[in-house]
Amino acid sequence: MLGRLIASLDEPGVSERLVSALEAPALQNRLDSAAAADGRAPSEVVASAVRGFLDTASDEEWLQLVGIMGRATDPGLAAMRAILERSLPPASVAS
Repeated sequence: MLGRLIASLDEPGVSERLVSALEAPALQNRLDSAAAADGRAPSEVVASAVRGFLDTASDEEWLQLVGIMGRATDPGLAAMRAILERSLPPASVAS
């Protein structure tokens, strides 16, 4: 499930629906600020953040992610939230 979600991040609308499904206004604000600061669409920032995590996460970060997924009712959504929380700049930095 997580692999399919990651692979679909380049499809139109997937990133927007993903962030909307998180129901996390603060995370949405961080995403919007990061996108504006980078001059990119929010969907590009989401895809880049997730792929950056996949490429650079330490063993400890992967272990934490697996633990988060194991406790969640929707593991894919929980993983995406954790990745974005870790990867997006804090609101004060992204602004």
